[in-house]
Amino acid sequence: MKAIIILLTLFLSLSAHNFSKVSSSEPHLVQKGAEKEWCPVCGMNIKMFYKTSHAAELKNKTPRQYCSMRCLVQDKEEYGIEDSSIKVVDAKNEKLIDARSAFYVLDSDVKGTMSRVSKLAFAKKSDAEAHVKKYNGSIVTFDMAMKAAKESLKSDNALTQSKKEKKVYAMGKKIYEKMCSKDIDETNYIEINELKADIKNSKLCKPMDEDKLQALALYLWEVKRLGDLKSIEGKIEVTEDEKCPICGMFVYKYPKWAAQIFYADKHYSFDGVKDLMKYYFLNKDGISKILVTDYYSQKAIEARESFFVAGSDVYGPMGDELIPFTKLEDAKTFSLDHKGKRILRFDEIDEIVIKKLDE
Repeated sequence: MKAIIILLTLFLSLSAHNFSKVSSSEPHLVQKGAEKEWCPVCGMNIKMFYKTSHAAELKNKTPRQYCSMRCLVQDKEEYGIEDSSIKVVDAKNEKLIDARSAFYVLDSDVKGTMSRVSKLAFAKKSDAEAHVKKYNGSIVTFDMAMKAAKESLKSDNALTQSKKEKKVYAMGKKIYEKMCSKDIDETNYIEINELKADIKNSKLCKPMDEDKLQALALYLWEVKRLGDLKSIEGKIEVTEDEKCPICGMFVYKYPKWAAQIFYADKHYSFDGVKDLMKYYFLNKDGISKILVTDYYSQKAIEARESFFVAGSDVYGPMGDELIPFTKLEDAKTFSLDHKGKRILRFDEIDEIVIKKLDE
């Protein structure tokens, strides 16, 4: 009897491994630009995890696509994505469908994507039932699947981080040292998928497969980028729970763009000068200091004594941005190098300037 149970367990395990998450044809990618192939949250290749892929729109209508519900939930916490914009790939016919009307199979024998618990969606209940019959699991609604993803987010992130620290980062470092140009500036990118796209398309490294590219990108993005910036003395300090009061984004993720307004008993952190100014125009009274990040030195500087380049080809987390400098000479050099349109002092920045950046 024991032998039969062992054989049955083995069969079920092999059966689950036979389920492929890879797109069987050209995947439907909703993101724009060269980075559209990869998840903007974790960097995973969307085609490789297409059958767990979700898509949504940010408040500014920017399309985003994720390798998993876990990454969708991670992004939703930061951007406040509306459920009505969320779509999911039907694991049966591989078409994008309205996630709210989908039948989700939760915790089947199929391995989860970025999570211990798998979440696969189907347009038809009969397809979900067929999946459960073959791979086990339970059929739930979109809301129930989202609740499960939210509840396990912290533990899923901890497990993923442990795996990266034990193996992936070291692998990525070796790849970087052996196969890449050492002049890669990982701080120039807003999302990890942009970094991956540039590494591949600009040939910043020798050709490599997707697994090596992912390990390399994670090392550059999560170790080297943050490590290099953390080593800078006099930079703006931001805790991991601080959100920009204008856009709701976690500021610590964008240390190169951090800015702060201080009052007598509190302060607010922003993911760029543009959002800082939007807050400043409405809350000028009682300010003790305003800090922005010098683009070249990455040190904290007093905004009211600084120079800002507007209209350049360098973008911040929220698109067109005001780029700060402590020296006018640096602002002029940057403006020439990056097609800047104007150099402004702090008191020259008004609502019209900010509005044009958002156009």
